[in-house]
Amino acid sequence: MPAFPALNAPSAALLSRLAALLGPAGLLTERSDVEPFCTDWRALYHGHAAAVLRPANTAELAEAVALCAREGVAMVPQGGNTSMVGGATPDASGRAIVICLSRMNRVRRIDPVDQTMEVEAGVTLKAAQDAARDAGLMLPLSISSEGSAQIGGVLATNAGGNNTVRYGNARELVLGLEAVLPDGQVFHGLRRLRKDNTGYALRQLFVGSEGTLGIISTAILQLQPQPRAVEAALCAVADAAAALALFAAFRAQDPALIQAFEYMSGAGMELVTTLVPGASLPLSEPAPAYVLVELATPRPNADLRAALEEVLGAALEDGTVSDAVIAESEGQRLALWKLREEHAEAQRRAGASVKNDVSVPVSHVPELIARASAACAALVPGIRPAPFGHIGDGNIHFNLVQPEGMDPAAFLAMDHRIMDTVADIVRDLDGSFSAEHGVGRLKPYMMPDWRGGAELATMRRIKAAIDPRGVMNPGAIFPPDDLPDSPAHPS
Repeated sequence: MPAFPALNAPSAALLSRLAALLGPAGLLTERSDVEPFCTDWRALYHGHAAAVLRPANTAELAEAVALCAREGVAMVPQGGNTSMVGGATPDASGRAIVICLSRMNRVRRIDPVDQTMEVEAGVTLKAAQDAARDAGLMLPLSISSEGSAQIGGVLATNAGGNNTVRYGNARELVLGLEAVLPDGQVFHGLRRLRKDNTGYALRQLFVGSEGTLGIISTAILQLQPQPRAVEAALCAVADAAAALALFAAFRAQDPALIQAFEYMSGAGMELVTTLVPGASLPLSEPAPAYVLVELATPRPNADLRAALEEVLGAALEDGTVSDAVIAESEGQRLALWKLREEHAEAQRRAGASVKNDVSVPVSHVPELIARASAACAALVPGIRPAPFGHIGDGNIHFNLVQPEGMDPAAFLAMDHRIMDTVADIVRDLDGSFSAEHGVGRLKPYMMPDWRGGAELATMRRIKAAIDPRGVMNPGAIFPPDDLPDSPAHPS
């Protein structure tokens, strides 16, 4: 693929036209206003931007993109800025413009017959969930950052989350999509059809593209019936192999009941209960590992408690589970989920951490955890492995916290060696180096080795065809040599 042309800083004339188009609320240029949009959630990337655009609707977004494209100005789409891989952070040049869709925040309509929701890109996932619930339906996608993450970013990264084991990733929920292309044209694909066999499914190009092909402006999402019954339990297990044995037992009983099945290491749980206020272990003593299982069904008169107790009783009897607690109220259920959801925050409070969002076939998860823990301990003595995540679909966040007393900067300087150590094992187990967080700016260097040949070449051709100037989110996904001004490492 030929190199992209050099990109330009926005001219005073362009900023003036953008100000006239978007109004005072739609253009931020003061340094103090722009800076919050230039650092990622993990504080790994600290960039600069010439301005932040905040369009109020698709027409404004399309015109703003067209103006920037004509001047060859880089655009960085940004949702709730919750990326774990720096995927929505501008580079250090100060020439890019950040485009934030937070003002495009309407739930346009919910169709209870079709069980669909039409929602603008700036709506937070939590707000969309609440709107679906108010309509007696359920938006099943659930992630830790749902209070901040916006629909556009959630789809652009093909987010997974806690309920993937039952409902699939974000991609599986998208029926229709509207997006603004890099030249300002609008892709009109807001169709509620479950069957539409008319050529390429272009909407799926934008899902998981991390803003490199255009900016998602509106989506039609598939909803589900609201569960009539939900039961959750926290279980103590010896290791990941025991966790998978418990998963197999629940699947053998009724796979349609499993809404979430989450794994947590003993080390990770200790960080949560020690460092996060209000988090406490509701079991008699700590365990080497834990499982949080949630069953749910829309069926009336379903006795989920009996189903849960049946499997847990047998697991306690045969030693698969050493202890368990079942939530007796909604408050207790949320308290159990707090133990799972606060893992990332607890690890941040414990010091620097290296995050590996990886996936392997479900059957290989125990081997992944054992081998990667040993390999990282050999590389960095005293390192604290704290793996957790979606063991039911094979996605483990194999996170590693710095040794106690080690300088955080020195630990982070080893991030690529640590990630590569884990990645070598993941590759050997037929896995992926990114399961749900994406590639962003953190992992493009891994793409040629993992996705080289025809796969990466095809991605490059698609990028060049849709965005020939390389103005859309340069530095994300593609290796540094493919796009100008794209740092391979955090700045």
